[in-house]
Amino acid sequence: MTGYRLVDVGGAARLERFADRLVDRPAPGALGSRADPAVWEAADLRFDRDRGWSGPAVAAGPWRIDVDGLSLELRTTDAGQVGLFPEHAAMLPWLRDRVTARTRSGATPAVLHLFAYTGLATLAMAAAGAAVVHVDAARPTVAWARHDAERSGLDQRPIRWIVDDAVAFTEREVRRGRRYAGIVLDPPSYGHGPATGAWRFEVDLPALLGATARLLEPGGFVLLTAHTPSFGEGRLATSLADAFGCPPADVEAGQLGLTTTDGRRLELGAFARSPGGA
Repeated sequence: MTGYRLVDVGGAARLERFADRLVDRPAPGALGSRADPAVWEAADLRFDRDRGWSGPAVAAGPWRIDVDGLSLELRTTDAGQVGLFPEHAAMLPWLRDRVTARTRSGATPAVLHLFAYTGLATLAMAAAGAAVVHVDAARPTVAWARHDAERSGLDQRPIRWIVDDAVAFTEREVRRGRRYAGIVLDPPSYGHGPATGAWRFEVDLPALLGATARLLEPGGFVLLTAHTPSFGEGRLATSLADAFGCPPADVEAGQLGLTTTDGRRLELGAFARSPGGA
């Protein structure tokens, strides 16, 4: 991925290069020793869960990064995020392939993106020719995604920006009889929606998948990603196959993670996906 590099990991933290900013932030899974402790001293931004952000670039505000032809604005948030989950970039080629396979006939495939955050996948699919329904419960986050669409020259593409609870929106789409050529989901481990109350991944995922399965066109594709430790790739694949009626052989699953330049791997979640039929 252009613009990003995992520099070092260790001591329950990760050191990342986001364009021209070197960022030190927590990573509970990075329990080993750091390869180069000295390089951490050059961090432009540091996040501590008790003290928040610090470092020489705190006052500089937002900055830009280019990711696979998309121009994104990064910002520090109170949760220790910067507006980009770099491990998700590995999913973009697969998503683009699914969309372009369906545009060859001249169609504009409709894709539903739930828990869409700042819209990396939304923008990649829109650029590939999809009509995307982008759903997130946080109004500032949806505004951030729209801003990135403008920066990336995609503001005229058919993207519907929806501020809503993902579960409630899905249930309404079922009642409306809507169908989609693809569905992308990245549910949090815990959350709180304005319509349906608390969200708990382990408890609420089956019902959500069951509802979204009723929205998928025959032969449609689906991608499910998760950052919940109790849901590894096998359990995620089983959940997807059961809900969508996919033959197990049609479901691909694996780990979401990042690799340092010296080959060390930081695991950050899992994915399961089914390509459907073009």
